[in-house]
Amino acid sequence: MKKSSCKGVVGNAWKEEIDWEVRPGGMLVQKRNAGEAASSPMIKIKVSHGSYHHYITIPAQSTFGDLKRVLAHETGLEPKEQRLLFRGKEKENDECLHMVGVKEMSKVILLEDPASKEKKLKEMKKDQGILKAYEAIAKVKAEVDKLSEKVGTLERAVHGGNKVADKEFVVVTELLMVQLLKLDAIEADGEAKVQRRIEVCRIHSFVDTLDNLKARNSNPFNNSTNAVSVTTKWVAFESGVVSLSAPIALQSSTKITQDWELFD
Repeated sequence: MKKSSCKGVVGNAWKEEIDWEVRPGGMLVQKRNAGEAASSPMIKIKVSHGSYHHYITIPAQSTFGDLKRVLAHETGLEPKEQRLLFRGKEKENDECLHMVGVKEMSKVILLEDPASKEKKLKEMKKDQGILKAYEAIAKVKAEVDKLSEKVGTLERAVHGGNKVADKEFVVVTELLMVQLLKLDAIEADGEAKVQRRIEVCRIHSFVDTLDNLKARNSNPFNNSTNAVSVTTKWVAFESGVVSLSAPIALQSSTKITQDWELFD
């Protein structure tokens, strides 16, 4: 066991003679022999922590710091997060159990440090917030997956040459935008924020696809195997103005004649 310096008050109950020694730094402590720690008698202590009780067996000459290290394995609280009270007073880490009167089946109260408890509560709320964000994003993802199937159905219909009502494209686009608004309302950090961004990009991609499908569906040439390809040509003039040249017009069925008449 790690050798610890102890402090305490010798009561009238102690009849045996106690040898003292001065440690570096001027601290007056009880003198302990080299083999004393190993031969120290074991005692069982009842430690109350809220509604829980822990029975700890530990050498009688251990310190409260030693007891905290044992309790860390039992409670999950780090030693610095613990406060130990005996007979209504908080004990320091370097105080020895036997020096303050702790004996077999003595009761020690364990409290969690308030600052540590508050920190844990904040972390717990943060974790709950992240979990809530994950759940909300998962729901949106499920809806987007369903809408992606509708986008695929419309895509196959348009590419197959079938005419689709424009309302079909509008309805699916509006449903996707509703999911986009839901994502915008989700507060997310870390990995949850990355997942939200991924879903936002998916929705934008589907909306772009629907716009292209709607444009192709509205073009009467798309479904014809002999569709005429019209190319746009831009012509630059010296003035710097760019003009769009129209496609070559088809010959009109109307015959135009020019008769000239002279006037005085």
